Amino acid sequence: MTDVTSRSVPTLRRTLGLWDLVLYGIVVIQPTAPMPVFGVVSQRANGHVVTAVLIAMVAMLFTAISYGRMARAYPSAGSAFTYVGREIHPALGFVTGWGMVMDYLLNPLICTILCAQLARNFVPGLPYVVAATLFAMLFTGLNLFGIQTTARINEGLAIAMGMVIAVFFVVAAHYVFGHSHDTSWFFARPFYDPNTFQVKSVLGGTSLAVLTYIGFDGISTLSEEAQNPRRTFCWRPFWCVWSQAY
Repeated sequence: MTDVTSRSVPTLRRTLGLWDLVLYGIVVIQPTAPMPVFGVVSQRANGHVVTAVLIAMVAMLFTAISYGRMARAYPSAGSAFTYVGREIHPALGFVTGWGMVMDYLLNPLICTILCAQLARNFVPGLPYVVAATLFAMLFTGLNLFGIQTTARINEGLAIAMGMVIAVFFVVAAHYVFGHSHDTSWFFARPFYDPNTFQVKSVLGGTSLAVLTYIGFDGISTLSEEAQNPRRTFCWRPFWCVWSQAY
C-alpha cells in the first residue's frame, strides 16, 4: 500500500545530470557578471575592483557551502523556503517563500526590459514596445519547452560566455605585456594602491560586488529534477562521506 501511494504522488521528471546543473549554475551566475558592474564598483572602491570581488567571494563561499549542504539534506524545489521552514520556523519559511516569488516575478521583467533596451542599440528604429513583446514571448516560449530544452540552451550560452572571457584574457594579456610599466608595483595595484585605498570605500564596493555571485542559489530549485540529488548536490565527495558518518 505504501509503494502504491508513493508512486501515485506527482513528481517532476528527474532528467538533469551533474553537468546540466553545473552549466545551469554557470549561466545563472554569469562569468561575465563583473563586466556590467565594473565601472560602478571601481568608482565606489576607488579602483580596487579585484579586492572587492575577492572579499565578496569569501562571503558568498560560505553561503554556497550552506546551500550545498541544505540541498542535500532537503532535496526539494522549495529551496530556501524549505530550508528556513524546516530548520528555523514555518512562518519565516513562508516569508522567505514570498521573497523568492517576488524575485522570480521581477527577474523576468528586468531581463525583458534590459534585453529590449540593448536590442535597440543594434536596431535603433525598433520600437521599445515591439522589442519588449518579442523578448517576453521568446522567454515564455523557451520555458514552455521544458527543463531539458533549457539545459541545452544553457550549454550554448555557457560556450558563448566562455568565448567572451577568452577574448577578454587575450586582449588583456596583449595590453599588459605590450605596454611598458613604471614599476613592478603595477601588477599589485589592482589589489592594493596605497594612494587610493580606503577600507570604507572597498567595503562599499564589496556590497555591490556580491551581485556578481547572485544566482547560484537557483540551482537548488532544480533538486527535484536532478538525478540522485543527495549525491549531486554534495560540494565535495569526501565532505558528503564525513557528514553522513557524523
